[in-house]
Amino acid sequence: MPNPADLRLDYQHATLSLADLAPSPLIQFQTWFDAAVAAKVAEPNAMTLATVDNYQQPDARIVLLKYMDGEKLGFYTNYHSQKATQIAQNPYCSIVFLWAAQERQVRIKARLAPMDKKTSTDYFQSRPLDSQLAAWASPQSQPITDRQELENYWTAAQQLHAGQNPLPLPPHWGGYFILPHRFEFWQGRSSRLHDRFIYTLTNTENPLSGWTISRLAP
Repeated sequence: MPNPADLRLDYQHATLSLADLAPSPLIQFQTWFDAAVAAKVAEPNAMTLATVDNYQQPDARIVLLKYMDGEKLGFYTNYHSQKATQIAQNPYCSIVFLWAAQERQVRIKARLAPMDKKTSTDYFQSRPLDSQLAAWASPQSQPITDRQELENYWTAAQQLHAGQNPLPLPPHWGGYFILPHRFEFWQGRSSRLHDRFIYTLTNTENPLSGWTISRLAP
């Protein structure tokens, strides 16, 4: 049986210096994201999203980044889900992207805000029809008896929306804007002497240039 304590990798893929960084972390993020896509990283938009539950315990799951406009990021979900219930109570979150093949990690601290209906609708109706039906069918995060109950919800959604394409936006489904106030860019380096830089938002009126940058010890 492999011992996880014996698993080691010496990171030598790249370096990161202050001179490499864009003045805005959103631009820097776009650069790294584009590089991950170009390198054909699997699911480059997969991110760990951590919120806080009723007991003040962190609650993390993987979701997919689906929105970028140069000032904010975004994702979509069922507004009746556990994450949405937690966001309604505490809109602050932590996010992590890991692009292991490039030995890179990005950590984000942010506030979440519900998207406007048009933005949510435009994205929803761009999805494959089966994905639209799934959003109507699934009572996300709610207990169900078995797989057959879920299949029954699917059949009911098909019957309800027969002949429609695209489907209307479900009233319980939409997006959240991610409004960051802190980014950390981590580049793995040899001998665990990693490069780490944080961006801290100091001017909320200017999310493109109102940031300070600091280096952190690994």
